[in-house]
Amino acid sequence: MPSDVLSRPAAAALPRRETGLKPPLALRNAPLVSLWLFAICALLLVMIALGGATRLTGSGLSIMEWRPVTGIIPPLTHAQWEHEFALYRQIPQYRILHDGFGLAGFQKIFWLEWIHRFCGRLIGLLLIVPLLAFAFNGTIGSRLIVRLAVLFVLGGLQGAIGWFMVASGFDPDSIRVAPVRLVLHLSCAFALYVAILWTALDVRRPLARAIAPGRGATWTRRLAGAACLLIAVTIVAGGYTAGTHAGFIYNSFPYMDGHVVPEGYADLTPFWHNLTQNVATVQFNHRVVATLVVLSVGLTLVVGLRSRLNGGARNALLLLGAAVLAQYALGVTTLMLVVPVWAGTMHQTFAAILLSVMIIVLHSLRGVRAA
Repeated sequence: MPSDVLSRPAAAALPRRETGLKPPLALRNAPLVSLWLFAICALLLVMIALGGATRLTGSGLSIMEWRPVTGIIPPLTHAQWEHEFALYRQIPQYRILHDGFGLAGFQKIFWLEWIHRFCGRLIGLLLIVPLLAFAFNGTIGSRLIVRLAVLFVLGGLQGAIGWFMVASGFDPDSIRVAPVRLVLHLSCAFALYVAILWTALDVRRPLARAIAPGRGATWTRRLAGAACLLIAVTIVAGGYTAGTHAGFIYNSFPYMDGHVVPEGYADLTPFWHNLTQNVATVQFNHRVVATLVVLSVGLTLVVGLRSRLNGGARNALLLLGAAVLAQYALGVTTLMLVVPVWAGTMHQTFAAILLSVMIIVLHSLRGVRAA
């Protein structure tokens, strides 16, 4: 994977040339449209952070009914609060964890979950209302209209998946939602976020800046794609770590109870059950994949900085290097502090930020293919 060697005139000219594989998505007023989409991304980040906080505080099961429309109105009278509290007292989480929990305590966890759901509704409105306005006045073309309409439908489906996850916490003797459903909900949230972020970047810069061709630039793009895949796997592994509460044991680093590979790693049969149910396996796998992310990003950075990338791609790579180190340090801190709410919430939120930087890197490297 050697660095690219080009003559000076060619190397100077190529980064300034822009070429596009696709026509622009936004027909008019691209800065406004992209700003709208970036605002939705910011709200999705807030939504992801709130999701982490509701999970860590046990707030997710406090609202016992799924009312997509009327649920936007919280309890307004004492009688309504008593009704909601009476519903909550029927589920196992109350009896096992919060027996004797008063109305004031219930209201604290209720409001956090209500804000989480309100944010989801707000995102839906922020997407569909401007979309209809932009479509009506011709600001955006049919291709972008279709793409965003599909994302709106998927956002509604994500709300249904969220309720599917919450409902699993109502099962007898259950005090939390099913890990598999939690991972499904988390993965869909990240997928929706990435789709909207990529669309916003496409609108802001529909034409890719050509990058000087060569093996170094090509390998940088390939390595960045592999690192992005590893980040996605790490997020899924983190979801299982959260869903099984695996972060509350083996609170040391780099060893787990004095071992590199924890005892009991493969206790369950068949073996694949260990991947989602054995807390020792789940946490170890999360550590390993997170470490592979750091190594893969480091390799991408080394190859990329030796290549003839344009300034935007180089800056994005440098930001990626800083983000992956920050996220890794935050993960270790969260583990060693036994997952306090603030640290766990920050760790989940920064996973989305790290993924965002990676998406920006991949978007900036489109010019490798274009060149």
